[in-house]
Amino acid sequence: MKFKPYEKYKKVDLPWLDEIPSHWEINKLKYKFELVKEPSIDKDPIVLSLTQRGIKIRDIESNEGQLAKSYEGYNTVKKGYICLNPMDLESGAASISEYNGVISNAYFTIRPKGFDINSDFYSKYFNLHYKKKIFYGFGKGVGRPEGSGGRWTLNRETFTNFPILSPPKEEQDKIADFLDHNLAKIDEFVELTERQIELLKEQKEVLINDAVTKGIDKNVEYKDSGIDWIGEIPEHWEVTRLKYLTNSNLISLSNNEEKDKEIEYIDIGSVGFFKLKLEPVKMLFGQAPSRARRVVRNGDIIISTVRTYLKSMLYIDESLSGKIVSTGFSVLTPKGGVNSNYLKYSISGNYLIQNIIKSSVGVAYPAINDDRLMSLKIVYCRDKKEQEEIINYIEKETNKIDRTIELYKNQIDLIKEYRTSLIASAVTGKIDVRDF
Repeated sequence: MKFKPYEKYKKVDLPWLDEIPSHWEINKLKYKFELVKEPSIDKDPIVLSLTQRGIKIRDIESNEGQLAKSYEGYNTVKKGYICLNPMDLESGAASISEYNGVISNAYFTIRPKGFDINSDFYSKYFNLHYKKKIFYGFGKGVGRPEGSGGRWTLNRETFTNFPILSPPKEEQDKIADFLDHNLAKIDEFVELTERQIELLKEQKEVLINDAVTKGIDKNVEYKDSGIDWIGEIPEHWEVTRLKYLTNSNLISLSNNEEKDKEIEYIDIGSVGFFKLKLEPVKMLFGQAPSRARRVVRNGDIIISTVRTYLKSMLYIDESLSGKIVSTGFSVLTPKGGVNSNYLKYSISGNYLIQNIIKSSVGVAYPAINDDRLMSLKIVYCRDKKEQEEIINYIEKETNKIDRTIELYKNQIDLIKEYRTSLIASAVTGKIDVRDF
């Protein structure tokens, strides 16, 4: 898609921009917007939350995330107001509200002072300042000495005096319409591609589950497994319990460890379904949480025993050997003669996951104790050659799926880069969309 520039430009003295269309102006934010300071008195308000995907109505009944004791005193938000996050200049966001409600007064909430402002245009304009790290250059560190990793924030004075571009109102309208039209198509592509990725992940789970419960040789005799969600299994396979294949929690740190001993800690939030979402955190033992106790070794498998519906499980390879994990994990160490790689795939079978969830106790934080976990039944093939054949089959087929997933992810990254570039070009006047 090719767009033409404006005919004339003028130089400007902004750190992030060197020229703008000749008829555009630059104003301080406070001349075009006012900060909203209207504490709510509503005892049962619609509570809003500012996210990367816009302003959403918050579900205060779900107990997810931090909840306030009372929402009285929260800032009033009306349709068309813009909310910005001054506390996170690296991954924060700005968005126009489509709702009347209340939002934390830690956010900046602004509304236009006059009729020459299109809030949709400026919502995209301000959000670009997060994407391009423009606000970040004007932030200040709080909480810790500068340079030591403290929070990077934008204060009110800096924000209200911030220079903003001011195109004529009719151009703001055109740019907003142009972006709404094109971003909708981009977002639809991203949504469809993300859906394809989820379908491929489901296909991968089905493939693994089928391989570890039915085998890959379909010409064998079958027998009833006696386990829900499975049905028949190869006749020469067996149904056993985890405790006969693994030991649990063999190595733990004692409370008498040296306080200045450095450890690398993995908590439950860092682990997804057989993937590490966040790298281990280095810390001193004396400063580590009391749950940082279990030692893992190469070939171990860790399974979260709390909030089991999240399916937090991980295979420990050589790179993670010696790390410390939360006592919220059960650390399974394969017994002698048990192939840890094969066991990993057996444990990732959907039937076992569902049984773990079903056997958990509690509503908000369902959990399973270690004894109950170890007593769960698992389908197991003892034949070493067949194990290797199954492992090779799973890895070959899942690698194909993973490569396709990676291709889709790269496409999403590229289109998101184009999305940001298109917004930047439109709201800073690099392209002329008045004929759109």
